Amino acid sequence: MVALAKGRYVARIAETEQDLLAAQRLRQLAFLGDEDGALDQDAFDPICTHVLVEERSGGRLVCCFRILPLAGGAEIDRSYSAQFYELSALRDFDGPMVEMGRFCIHPDCNDPDILRVAWGAMTAYVDENNVEMLFGCSSFAGTDAERYFDAFAMLRDRHLAPKRWLPRVKAPNVFRFAARLRRKPDLKLAQMRMPPLLRTYLMMGGWVSDHAVVDRQMNTLHVFTGLEIRAIPPARKRLLRAIGA
Repeated sequence: MVALAKGRYVARIAETEQDLLAAQRLRQLAFLGDEDGALDQDAFDPICTHVLVEERSGGRLVCCFRILPLAGGAEIDRSYSAQFYELSALRDFDGPMVEMGRFCIHPDCNDPDILRVAWGAMTAYVDENNVEMLFGCSSFAGTDAERYFDAFAMLRDRHLAPKRWLPRVKAPNVFRFAARLRRKPDLKLAQMRMPPLLRTYLMMGGWVSDHAVVDRQMNTLHVFTGLEIRAIPPARKRLLRAIGA
């Protein structure tokens, strides 16, 4: 994937140790609100490619994510997500896959172009490498599930994974929203509470697990999210490719 410049922002692959440290610092701030110099690090960082979105003027890092390519479903147990979800159903997926992880935007930034540029960079990578599925953990801030009941109810009604790919429970602490929630969602509130990354996945035809993992280490609730590239509506593909061109 080559560098992508659009408007005020540029996306590029991390090349140096300093680049990686900057991404880890932003992740710590975005997920845990920690500004004392701590870093969000794990064993997956060395085997992933890290993508940075920076302001063209000044070079401030405003967004980052990492990608882990897999040759196909037979390698699904290598993924970060496999620590939290039983993904044996996806072992039968026949085609290149990419796990997109640790996606975050600087808490002080709310420009929607940041997300557009990030997705444009990801789209360029998908096209260049003939990727057939994107997946990862989409995170809700905090671990209070009640705050997100409307969002979870909408996921239950409209966006559950096809049975052939449905992840099963593996983590010890989960919220089984598909089984437990009986409420009809307030769709406006559901959209307001939906994380921007997950909202974009869903707009493109993505789907989620039927439960959320309560991750107290990262202070998040997250759902497994999958997106089959062939399922993306043609108009959405054209828009993403225009950004990534």
